[in-house]
Order: sequence, then C-alpha cells, then structure tokens
Amino acid sequence: MKPLDLSTSAALGGPAWLIASRAAAANAFSNAAMPDPQLEQWRYVDLEFDIADYHLADAPGDARYEAEAGHTAGRALIVDGFIRDIDGFSRLSELSAAPSSPDIDTAADVFAIAHSAFLDDGVVLHLERGQTESDTYLVEVVATRDGTVSFPSFTVVAEQSSESSILVFCRSNDDVDAIVIPRITIDAGPAANVNVTIVQEWGDATRALAQLHTSIERDARVHLGEVGLGGVYSRLFFTVDLEGSGAHSEITGLYFGDEDQTLDNRATINHQAPRTTSNMFLKGAVEGSAHSVFTGMIRIEEEAQQTNAHQTNRNLVLSRDASAESVPNLEILANDVACGHASTVGPLDEEQRYYLTSRGLDRDRADRLQVRGFFEEAIGRLPNQAVAPGIRKIVATKYAEAQAAGRA
Repeated sequence: MKPLDLSTSAALGGPAWLIASRAAAANAFSNAAMPDPQLEQWRYVDLEFDIADYHLADAPGDARYEAEAGHTAGRALIVDGFIRDIDGFSRLSELSAAPSSPDIDTAADVFAIAHSAFLDDGVVLHLERGQTESDTYLVEVVATRDGTVSFPSFTVVAEQSSESSILVFCRSNDDVDAIVIPRITIDAGPAANVNVTIVQEWGDATRALAQLHTSIERDARVHLGEVGLGGVYSRLFFTVDLEGSGAHSEITGLYFGDEDQTLDNRATINHQAPRTTSNMFLKGAVEGSAHSVFTGMIRIEEEAQQTNAHQTNRNLVLSRDASAESVPNLEILANDVACGHASTVGPLDEEQRYYLTSRGLDRDRADRLQVRGFFEEAIGRLPNQAVAPGIRKIVATKYAEAQAAGRA
C-alpha cells in the first residue's frame, strides 16, 4: 500500500490538467490537519480517526455488481478507487481538459483536499443537448481492503434539455476498516432534468465522507435522493447552487442508524437567481447508541426574488442512548420570498402505539408498524423507485433486530 504523501501523489498518472490540479492540492494536503470539532461544519461529531493512518491500495480487490438496477443505459464499477468496469461512461483520465463541472473549494477540509491530491481517475457522464435516457445509469462504489483510503469520482454534465436517471450504490463488507471519500459533481444545463439516487450500505467498520456539489441553470431540475444505512461514520456534505431563473432542486432522503453508527448530513442550498425553488425532505431514525446529525442552510441572495424554499427534517429516537441533532437555518437577503423550515426530534407516538395495541397488535409489532409508516413517506418520494423494496426490507430488518437485541 502507498502512504498519503507528496511522492505518492506525484507518481500518479493522467493528463496534464489532472497532474497540475493534483500537485497544487498535494502541497496543501501536506500542511492540512484533521478538522477542528469547534468549527460549525464539524460540530456534533467525534471523528476518532486520522486519514494519515490509511493508505492507497496497490490494486483493487475482488468485487462484482450487486445493485438491482434492471436494464441500464451505462454501468461503472469502482473498487478501492480503481475503475474495474465501465460501459456507457467516459474516464476522467482520458479527457484532454477538465469536464465542465462545479468548482469545489478544496480548502474546505482535509478530506476535500486529499481527494484532489490523490485523485487518479473518475467516471464521467456527458449528456449531449436534448439527449434523453429512459434507462438508469449505474455507478457502483465498493471498498474491500482494510487500512485503505479511496477517492471515487463521478461527474455529470447534462447539457440543455437532456434527461437522465442515475443510481449510485455504495457498499462494503462489515469487516472492512476503510475510508471512502466519494466526490459527485452535477452540472445541469438549461432545462435539463437529472435524477440522482445515492444508496449507501457501507459495512459497520467503514467510514465514508461524501461530497456532492450541484449547479442548476435556468429552468433545470435536479432531484437528489439519498439513503444512508451503513458505516460506523457516514457523512454526506452537499451543496446546491441554483444559478438560473426558474431552477429547481428537490432533495429527498432517509437514514437509519443503529448500534454505534454516526450518520452525518450537511446541506447548503444557495438561491442565486430569481424564481428559483427548492424543497428538502429528510427523515431519520436512531437506536442503540447511534447518533445522527442534520444541519441545513438555505441562503437566498438579494437578487433571488420570488424564491420558494423549504426544508423539513423529522427524526425518531428509538432508544435511551441514541441521539439526534437537527439544525435547520435560513439566511434571507431578498424581500419577496416564501421560505420555511420544520424540524422534529422525538420518540414513537404513544397514542399511535395505544391505538395499535388496542386493536390486537403486541407492542413490538405496533412499533414496527409505526417505524415503517414513518419512513414510507420518504421512500415513496425517492426519484428511483426500483430501490424502494430493498430499502423497505433493510429498514424493517434493522429495527426488528434492534428490538430482538434490546436496543430499541
């Protein structure tokens, strides 16, 4: 395995633009430190690891496609940071120039810097003007090797009036002690329609810190669905820039933490043009000693008049030792807007439990029915409904196992 240092970064190949970008980031990484927990974007979590203790894999492990995506328009398999299979996409390393995608602030934290410093290749989907695909594009990301850190990269460039549906499926086995730092960038051109569903089922020893940045131009629409189920620590940091008049962002998600998991969701929605709209709807539950975090910021610039923006975060706390943080925020600089946010953290509803048990259900079954109903609203809104049956099964199994073990 290879350490995360200047010589490792310099030895990586690729086109001139990628080498230059990597060199600048590698110098920054050599002086970077793990995040300060006093910083707002890292409040509420204790990372308890150091990226410097992990190494790049020399070669990918053995893995095959497992996601149930049906007939696909394209497929890519990324294993331990290596592209093992690709069809219907381009490789980042084969491009003569960087793809037209949103800029990411590599000074944001050590993980973003590391991604830029050690990025060797990536998957790129370029949709031409007017191109529409009814089948799903699948990108599967797998971690197999202990002690490794990998930097999967996926870029979507959707030109004017194009349409696509994308599934990103992330997984590892339960015993894989690895760090995965995926970066997904989406550039939606005028009147484009892009649906992206991200499902993470990391194993219970894997840490993941995903970065997602979306830019949405005039009259374009991007619907992001996110499902967080695995990982000892899993973070999704996403930024949406609504850059053109009439742009729309829809974010639908759910997460379920058990035992000692930490599931960390951070969102920033920037309204930068008139008549832009956004809606964020997330539901989560925690049991055992699990911990969840949601911080959401909607920022409306002065020129973004007639904006309509809403965020909702609902949380169930299913055991005494579990905890959930929910911190929605609004920053409004315009004076002609309709905005709102809603946040709840609490246990199962005692009145619903009483009603169900009075109809003959035992307490455990009544609670399982409540949890199922709680998540159904979010599952039913996911942009890719092909994943819905599997998500329902995992959620039901996690909660039933927690009940049987006395964790809920």
